[in-house]
Amino acid sequence: MAKLTKNRKLAVEKIDEGKLYGLNEAANLLKEVTNTKFDASVDIDVRLGVDPRKANQMVRGVVTLPHGTGKEIRVLVLCTPDKEDEAKKAGADYVGLDEYVEKIQNGWTDMDVIITMPPVMGKVGKLGKILGPRGLMPNPKSGTVTMEIGKAVEDVKMGKIDFKVDKFGIIHSRIGKTSFNSEQIVDNAREFINTIVKLKPTAAKGTYVKSIFLSSTMSPGIRIDAKLTEE
Repeated sequence: MAKLTKNRKLAVEKIDEGKLYGLNEAANLLKEVTNTKFDASVDIDVRLGVDPRKANQMVRGVVTLPHGTGKEIRVLVLCTPDKEDEAKKAGADYVGLDEYVEKIQNGWTDMDVIITMPPVMGKVGKLGKILGPRGLMPNPKSGTVTMEIGKAVEDVKMGKIDFKVDKFGIIHSRIGKTSFNSEQIVDNAREFINTIVKLKPTAAKGTYVKSIFLSSTMSPGIRIDAKLTEE
């Protein structure tokens, strides 16, 4: 077993593993126990009572975090020439089509989100084997395949993220930075959790939200009381 560092040991001592924390208390505690020299990410893990192997229990959606993720999102727009100005004005980092398709085929994936439009999905679809495993493949359900290119770019830049339950029934996502104040962390966490709750599949039986943990990049997880997320 790895030896705990001094800071890690202090953090573990401050967190009561048997306690269910309210969001406000958890956000304050998270900032208190995070001692990294860099601006660590704030992560949330939500375990759901669903069977992701069944299509009618898949949980996937998008949410716009009130305060963004704290990360500068690099957006690539693959579009026809008539949409390029719209994409650039909205703040896209890279705009084009054939030249970027070729770059991706050659191994370039230096972007966080790809937005495209239905008429060019024939070309983009060929990149599935490269983009799919990296979670970069555009999808209509997440709003990244649309004719409203400008709005899609602005939404992503403002903090819109997509999420999907994994094969273990867990949704994991970054929802901010430890440089955020406690209120910003709480706002983002509450919006994320409430969005998941609204997406409860009708086929899901029993307890839907089984557990929620809040953590930073190198901190222990702090368990949230799901019943207190609206406090």
